[in-house]
Amino acid sequence: MNERLPPLTALRAFESAARHMSFAKAAEELNVTPAALSYQIKALEADLGTPVFHRLNRAVALTEAGRALAPGATDAFATLSAAWRTTKRLNNSGVLTVTAGPAFTSKWLAPRLYKFAQAHPEIELRFNASLRVADFDRDEVDVAIRFGIDVDPNVFAESLNTEWLTPMMTPELARTIKTPADLGKTTLVHDDSVAFLKMNWDWPSWCKAEGVDVDTEHGLRFSQADHALDAAMAGAGVVLGRITLATRALESGRLVAPFDLGLIADAQFRFVCPKGQEDRPHIRAFRDWVQDEVSASRKFEQGRRLVLSKNLAA
Repeated sequence: MNERLPPLTALRAFESAARHMSFAKAAEELNVTPAALSYQIKALEADLGTPVFHRLNRAVALTEAGRALAPGATDAFATLSAAWRTTKRLNNSGVLTVTAGPAFTSKWLAPRLYKFAQAHPEIELRFNASLRVADFDRDEVDVAIRFGIDVDPNVFAESLNTEWLTPMMTPELARTIKTPADLGKTTLVHDDSVAFLKMNWDWPSWCKAEGVDVDTEHGLRFSQADHALDAAMAGAGVVLGRITLATRALESGRLVAPFDLGLIADAQFRFVCPKGQEDRPHIRAFRDWVQDEVSASRKFEQGRRLVLSKNLAA
C-alpha cells in the first residue's frame, strides 16, 4: 500500500472546507479562489481514490471517508501551528510575553517593571492580564504567574513565596483600631477573589485564629483583590491584605498592618513556563528578577505569628 501523503495544500484545503462545511468560506480563509480550492480537493480525492465530500445543490456534506479524515487533519494542522509558533518564539529572544492575574499585574508587576527594563533593555516585555489557565501554545505566552493550590506536572512551576494575609488599614484608621476587638467598630473589606479555592482564608478564619468575636457578615465585598486593597487605601475600611499584593502599599506607608497574626494560604504564587524553557536566557533573567523582587516582602514576616490556614477547622 502506498502511504505517501497528498500535497499539504490539498490537505489544508480539505481541512478548512470540512471545518466550515463550505467551499466558499474555506476559499476565503485560505485566500484562494473557489475554483482553486475545488481543484485541490479533487486532487486529494484522486490520491485517496474516493470522494471526501458529497456535492449537494447549495451545500456540501462529508462522505464516510471525509468523516474519517477530518478529525485527524484538524488535529494535525493544530499541532503543526503550535509547533510553528513555539519555534518562532525561540528565535524571537528579544520579546518575553507574560500572563498574570489582573491584581498581580496592577499591584506587583506594574510598579516594579522599570527596574527590569533598566537591568535588561534588550528584552521587550509584553503582558496579558488574565486569570485563564495558561495554554502556552494557544495563547502564545512564554511565562505565567499564577496563584493556586494544584500544580500541573506537565509544566515547570516554581514557588515564589509564602502568601499570607493580615488586617491592613490606613494610618489614620489605625489610630482608632487599637486591638483586634476594635475591628467590630469599623467596616470590614472582603476580598472574595480566592473564595473558589475553598481555603480557611477570610475574615471569619482570621478572627477565629485571633480569638476575637467580631461580626464578619457585613462590610464591602470585592471580586478582585486589587479593588479590595484600593478601597482600604481610600480609607473605606480594613482589608485582609495579601502580603505579595500589598507590599508596595506597606512600604510607602499608605497601609499599615498593626496586628501580628497572619494566615498562611494553602495556595502559592508560582512562576510557570513550558518544561525545558525555564533556563532560556530571557526567561531565566525574568525568573531571577521576580524571585529577587518577591523576597522584599519577607521583611514583613519578622515578629509575626504566622498560622497555616489549613490547620483551622472549617
